[in-house]
Amino acid sequence: MIGVERYTKAKYEAFRYRCQAKVWQKGLFALSIAFLTGAMAQVRVVLPWSPVPITLQTFVVLLSGVLLGKKWGAISQALYVGIGVLGMPWFTGYNSGLQALVGPTGGYIVGFILSAFLIGYFTDTYGKSRSFFPMLGLMLFANFIIIYGLGIAQLSLYLSWIKGVKISLPTLFWMGVIPFISGDLTKAIAAAAIARTIAPKQSYK
Repeated sequence: MIGVERYTKAKYEAFRYRCQAKVWQKGLFALSIAFLTGAMAQVRVVLPWSPVPITLQTFVVLLSGVLLGKKWGAISQALYVGIGVLGMPWFTGYNSGLQALVGPTGGYIVGFILSAFLIGYFTDTYGKSRSFFPMLGLMLFANFIIIYGLGIAQLSLYLSWIKGVKISLPTLFWMGVIPFISGDLTKAIAAAAIARTIAPKQSYK
């Protein structure tokens, strides 16, 4: 029981610290998450029928809002996007530059920022969201509605406007959604379990 009480207190103190940290400290936290997102973008599986690879970066994205809150979680992903556009080769496949945002994966990348903000908002605002099933539902929404929604919208525009390819909706989903469902579901479950473990139940703000 003493060990549980110490762990519960440690979780509370850690989250309270990240809320009360100085701006430069929060900036370093956000930059660290941005680097981790870039590192996980290189763990990828290329699909021969799709320009969108399977990566591990969404796992970091889903946890960024939990770890840093809505503002700094979103900033961490904005840093990932902005620094990558400026030339850091940490988009998937060690790519960089503005072309990554107008390419087939640009919508997914932009969705990272909104997803981190959403998860961070609920994590910081509603204590009940830090339980496993509410957090899982939140992460599934962020992943499959926000990231996938923006992702396939951008993929459709890329294929039709830039590549000049007319594509049916089923084919679009086969390229940009279906191959990733099982992996992203697994990542969401793992991320929700971690969030449930590390996030305190009591208010820390």
